[in-house]
Amino acid sequence: MNRHFRGDPTQIVLPEPADLGQLIVRGATGFARRNKVVTGSYLFGLLVILFVGSGTKLTMDQRRQYNHIMNTIDIEAEYTASQQYWNANQAYRATKGWFTCDGICQRNKRRMEDAKYRLDVIRKEGEARMSDAKSVAGLFSEVGVGEAQDSFWGYFNNGKRFAKRQSMWDAMFMGIRAMGRNESYMEYAMRVLMNVLMNFSAGLCMALVMFVLGLWSIIRSYQANILVAIFFFVCAACAAFAFVATYLLGIYGAAAGGVYGVLKVAETNARGARLEQQRRNNRMHQRPHYD
Repeated sequence: MNRHFRGDPTQIVLPEPADLGQLIVRGATGFARRNKVVTGSYLFGLLVILFVGSGTKLTMDQRRQYNHIMNTIDIEAEYTASQQYWNANQAYRATKGWFTCDGICQRNKRRMEDAKYRLDVIRKEGEARMSDAKSVAGLFSEVGVGEAQDSFWGYFNNGKRFAKRQSMWDAMFMGIRAMGRNESYMEYAMRVLMNVLMNFSAGLCMALVMFVLGLWSIIRSYQANILVAIFFFVCAACAAFAFVATYLLGIYGAAAGGVYGVLKVAETNARGARLEQQRRNNRMHQRPHYD
């Protein structure tokens, strides 16, 4: 903002939209020059989003092998073992005291542990077969990219839900405090806006971190070559970073644009009021005076 002292030393003149665009371009250029790694990761992530898309399609032979291995997973056995473990766990909890466990409780505990062991064995076998099927498809296939995308969208939506829920509670409590302080509507709206931006930043950054931390476990299940695995990890992490950064920049840009528009309208109205007052004063001075 440029300050012009014209009678009122507190008057602040906002830049015009064309000048504002130039300021944004200069600021973005300066940031890119000072933070080359961040900028490079962002641009690389955008390229991954644009060109990788949903991954490569499976060939007919790959799809046949993939479906054949997946069909060997005994889902019914896992469901039965899971149900048996749940029943055994409920029986154990029903006979377990606060600090003691009698003979019946010990028997139910052993049954529960046996049921859990059988369930773990069946699940490990199913995960091993699923890993074999994924190795047939490959990391950069529609299966691998789709699984990474599903994981990202799950964390991303959870981050947005956290931000919306937290913003709702913040707005309610800030409204109660604002009534006690006799704050103006504009002050309350600005505080709510700042809290919304902070909540979305915190929620989406946390979602990005959780996605990156869990990404390697997805990659390991595909039994890929270490170089391919590392390259996929870098691509997926940069793509996630680029999407979250673009989303946050869009939110911040929309908020800044809205605030700028409101302030620009207020500045125009204030300038019109000052000009009108000056015209009235001039007319008063130009009137003839009679002694």
